[in-house]
Amino acid sequence: MDPTSAPVNPAELYELLGIVGGVIASGLVGFLLVRRARAARQRMIDAVGEAPAPRLREPKARKLEAAEEPEEELEEEPEAEPGEAAPAPEAPRAAPPTARAREAAKPAPEPAEPARAPAQVIPFPAPAPARKGAALLPGLQRTRSGFIARLGEIFAGKKQIDPSVVDEIEKVLLTADIGVRTSQKLLEEIRSSLSRSELADPDAVWAFLRRRATEMLSLPAPPIDFAAKRPFVLLIIGVNGSGKTTTIGKLASRLARDGKKVLLAAGDTFRAAAVEQLDVWAKRSSTTLVRGKEGADPSSVIFEAVKRAATEGFDVAIADTAGRLHTKTELMQELQKVRRTVAKASPGAPHETWLVIDATSGQNAIAQAQIFTEAMAVSGIVLTKLDGTAKGGVILGITDQLKIPVRYIGVGEKVEDLRPFDADEFVDALFESPEHSNQGAVS
Repeated sequence: MDPTSAPVNPAELYELLGIVGGVIASGLVGFLLVRRARAARQRMIDAVGEAPAPRLREPKARKLEAAEEPEEELEEEPEAEPGEAAPAPEAPRAAPPTARAREAAKPAPEPAEPARAPAQVIPFPAPAPARKGAALLPGLQRTRSGFIARLGEIFAGKKQIDPSVVDEIEKVLLTADIGVRTSQKLLEEIRSSLSRSELADPDAVWAFLRRRATEMLSLPAPPIDFAAKRPFVLLIIGVNGSGKTTTIGKLASRLARDGKKVLLAAGDTFRAAAVEQLDVWAKRSSTTLVRGKEGADPSSVIFEAVKRAATEGFDVAIADTAGRLHTKTELMQELQKVRRTVAKASPGAPHETWLVIDATSGQNAIAQAQIFTEAMAVSGIVLTKLDGTAKGGVILGITDQLKIPVRYIGVGEKVEDLRPFDADEFVDALFESPEHSNQGAVS
């Protein structure tokens, strides 16, 4: 023993042995507990069977193939030879589930919701058919405010009318611009054509006036065919200020848009402003203008224009004429000379002669029309400036007394506002609505 080393203390030795023994005892107890737990788990597994391993979801096509495959036949076990011990039978393998079994194992589908009734589709209401005279309503607003509105005031709010109302109708018609002769004619027809019961019915009286107005305006006349002759020569006459030059310009623009080759003849050589205005319209509508010197003979200018139209293949030639000379006789003689000259330039021309009348002149327009028709064979009327006057009813007097059809009407400043005349359309706009009773003539 090394004399320098200290003696071992027995107490410390016992303490060290106690610690080592506690550790060994703790490990032994833990080992026994773990072993006991494993044995218990093994007994539990043996009691319930081994849990199947989780299977991945197979694609639908693979499932269908598996369902269609036939089950495998079990192999027969070989018989044991004599003297040999028979082999222990193997535990039977579980057959793969069939498609029917898999379908049965699927959870029951949730009950489907009851079918809902299809949503009801409510169609939009069909638009009301457009009235025939709707396009003319703005242009005839002032005309409707004339005698038509006054007639409407007589009928407004009445379910029956007494005989004295006929006297009121007479006053309105006689003071209207349709002319005295036409007014008296309508009054006589009202008294003779309508029965006593119809005279007491405002609807019947109003329908009669509407029907007679349509008949007066619907004169038998074939539609204008500008392709009937080449060139088609149109002569425009009328007093200065009636709108002759503007009518020619608008008509030329319409024909040019339709593909016609148009030539204009500036025959009003006594008024320089007329020639300049026609020149502006010719440039605007891309048409050709033939003009002479100021104060030149109108017949010579128109003759040259018609000749040029014939030789250069123009479709339509429109000739302007003077509207005022020193006396009425001198004007009529000049127009007759123009007509004879045109016939020499193109046999059968002019094919149409139209009288342009300013609607603002009222009953004076009837007198003007009578004077012109005495000197010229007028074949048509153009009534202008209807949008600026309440005297547009004069159109009834002109057609009733002169029996000349209206070809065009002017209801505005635009080219489109020179409209071909349609009697039904005009009356529909003039009388506003067929359901006039208890509402008056205008809205």
